[in-house]
Amino acid sequence: MLRLWTYFSEYRLGWVIAIAGTLVSALTEASVPALLKPLLDEGFTQGSLPIWLVPAAIVGLFALRGFAHFASQYALARIANEGMVKLRRQLFDRLLAAELSLFSRQSASQLANTIVYEVQTGTTLLVTALLNLGRDSFSVVALMAYLLYLNWSLTLIVLVLVPIVGLIMKTMSRRLYRYTRLSQATTDELAYVVEENVLTHRMVRLHGAQPQQAARFDLLSGKLRGLSIKTASASAAAMPLAQMAAAVALSVVIGIALYQGQSSGGRSITVGGFVSFIGAMLMLIQPLRRLTDVVGPITRGLAALERGLDLMAEVLPEASPANGAAAPAPRARGELALRDVTVAYAADAEPALAGIGLHVRAGETVALVGPSGSGKTTLVNLLPRFVLPTRGQVLLDGTDLTQWPLAALRAQFALVSQDVTMLNDSVAANVALGASEIDRERVQRCLQDANLAAHIATLPQGIDTVLGHNATQLSGGQRQRLAIARALYKDAPVLLLDEATSALDTESERLVQQAIARAMAGRTTLVIAHRLSTIEHADRIVVMERGRIVEQGTHAELKAAGGMYARLHSLPTPAATPGVQAGSRKLPDSE
Repeated sequence: MLRLWTYFSEYRLGWVIAIAGTLVSALTEASVPALLKPLLDEGFTQGSLPIWLVPAAIVGLFALRGFAHFASQYALARIANEGMVKLRRQLFDRLLAAELSLFSRQSASQLANTIVYEVQTGTTLLVTALLNLGRDSFSVVALMAYLLYLNWSLTLIVLVLVPIVGLIMKTMSRRLYRYTRLSQATTDELAYVVEENVLTHRMVRLHGAQPQQAARFDLLSGKLRGLSIKTASASAAAMPLAQMAAAVALSVVIGIALYQGQSSGGRSITVGGFVSFIGAMLMLIQPLRRLTDVVGPITRGLAALERGLDLMAEVLPEASPANGAAAPAPRARGELALRDVTVAYAADAEPALAGIGLHVRAGETVALVGPSGSGKTTLVNLLPRFVLPTRGQVLLDGTDLTQWPLAALRAQFALVSQDVTMLNDSVAANVALGASEIDRERVQRCLQDANLAAHIATLPQGIDTVLGHNATQLSGGQRQRLAIARALYKDAPVLLLDEATSALDTESERLVQQAIARAMAGRTTLVIAHRLSTIEHADRIVVMERGRIVEQGTHAELKAAGGMYARLHSLPTPAATPGVQAGSRKLPDSE
C-alpha cells in the first residue's frame, strides 16, 4: 500500500471528499437505531413525540446518507482512475525504455496482461474494497460508540467479536494471497499458450498438432479452475465464521439483557433502549461481515498491482551515456569501427562474436555472409545497441557508442529486415514512424522510390488506409517495400539490411532490389544477404564463421582466393534451377 501511495496521493481534494463522505455515511448508519429509542419510549409509550418529526428525521437522514455515499464513491473512482492512468503510463514508458533482455524473459502476453488487465483489475478491486473498508470501519466504530452509550456492560460482550473477526481476516488473507499469486502465474501460462497458437496456427494445423495443443490448454485451464475454487472457498469461509461469532455474542447479550430487566423490574433498561441496543447490534453484524469479505478483493487487488510495481522496480532502463560526454554531431558521416569486439550471451556459452575487428568507411557497402550462427545478425545488432559488447569497442564516426545518447545514436540507423513489423495504423503513419508530423508529399515520394506507390493508390483510403494487424493485407514483397519506404523517409546515414530479400519470388525480389538500390545511394550500408544479386555488387564482402571474420574482399577477389566464399559460391543450390534468374541464387550454407 505504501508503494502504491505515490500513484494515488496527488488528488488530495478527492481524498478529503472521500473520507468526509465515508464518515458521514457511517455516522448516519448509527443514527438509524438511535431513532428507535425515542420513537418507542416517547412516541408509543408516552405519546409526547411530535408526529411530523419522525418522517422528517427519516427522510432527512437517508437523503444525507445517500448524498454522502455518492460523494465518497465518486471521489474514490476519480482517485482510482487518476492513479491507474499514472501507473499504467509509467509502466508503458518503462516498457518502451526497458533493457532488451526483458523481452527474452517475459512473453508479449505476460507484459500486456500486467500493464493492461492487471492494473485495471487491481485498481478496481482495491478501490471498491477500500470504499467498503472505510465505510464499514467507521460504521463499526459509530455503532460501538452508541452501544457503549446505551449499555457499556453489554457492549463488552460485543467487543469479543473484534479480535475474532480480526483473526479470521488475517488467516483468510494469507491463504487468498498465496492462491492469487499462483492464479496469476497460471493465467500467464494459459495466455501464452493462446498467443503461441495464434502466432503458429499454420504450423499447428500443418503438423496436426491440435490435440497436443488442446491438451496443454486443458491442463492449464484445469489448474486455474482448481486455484479459483480454492480462492472462492477461502473467501467464502470467512462469512459463516464471522456470523457464528456474532450469533453466539447476540444470544449471550439477549440473555443478560433479559436477566437485567427481570431482576430490576424493568427499570435498568427500557423497551426502547433494549430494542435500540439489539437493533444497533444487529446492524453491527452486517459491516462486520462485509469487513471479512473485503479481505478477498484487497488481497487480489494488491497482488495484481504488485506485479506492475515489481516490473517498475526490477526492470532497468537502457544504459545512458556517461555524464559530461561530448555530444556527437546531429548527423553522422557513417564511418563504423569494431575493435576487438566479443559478445557472449551467456557465461558458459560459446561467444556469438569473438575478437571481431572491422572498419567500414563512410558511404561503403559491406555485405556480411556466412553460415547460420556465424554472428552476422549479432554484429548488426551491436550498432544501434540492441546488443551490448561483452568486451571491446564499437565506434561511429570515431566516437564510442556508449558516448552517444540513445535517441541520437538510433537516429543514425535505418533497418530493413526479413521479418517486417508494421503497426496497426495508416500507411502514412507506418512510413513516417517516429516523426512528430507526417509530411504527406515526402511519404508519397518514399513510396514511389520503394516501388509501392501504384499499389497504395488502389487501396480504399490511399496512404490513410489502416493496415491492420502487421499489415497482413499486403504480400511479403509489399511489406518489404513498405519497410524500405520507412527507411527512405527516415533518411538515416547508415542503412542496415538483414536478409531483406529472403524468401521472395523473382518478381517481388526485382522490385525490392530496385528499391534497395535507391535506399543505398549515398549511405553506409551493411547487408546480410544470401542472394548473390545483392552480395556481388557490394564494395566489400566480409565472410564470417563461428563468430569470427575468416576473409574479406570484393566478389572477384574472394572467388580468386579460393577460400570459404568461393566454396559456397560454387556449390549447387535449389535456387539455381531452370527458369530462375541467376542473380537470385543463394549461398547454400548461409541458409
